[in-house]
Amino acid sequence: MPHPRPLDIVLHSASRILEVAFDNGERFRLPCEYLRVNSPSAEVQGHGPGQKILVSGKRNVGITALEPTGHYGVLIRFDDGHATGIFGWDTLYDLGRAYDTAWPAYLAELDAKGLSR
Repeated sequence: MPHPRPLDIVLHSASRILEVAFDNGERFRLPCEYLRVNSPSAEVQGHGPGQKILVSGKRNVGITALEPTGHYGVLIRFDDGHATGIFGWDTLYDLGRAYDTAWPAYLAELDAKGLSR
């Protein structure tokens, strides 16, 4: 079954939140930090299964630009210079759906490794 398609995407710069609404009625408010540490880029995901890098120190990261990429997603330019991952609409949807479990797991992994946001 195909993922829902995006209807709207709004960057709330002051609160560092990217809001994405989908055609199935779901709407996600995704912190810039969450997006940055889950970038689909090889720099974060590695080059194969199990190679994801734990990114720390991004608590105050923001987004400087959103650039549409075809009909399938958006290139997000972060203010720390990271701009290599294209966030497909499916990726944004999956990140939104997973947020309530993925974010606490990320925080716990940081804590276990003695790293800070």
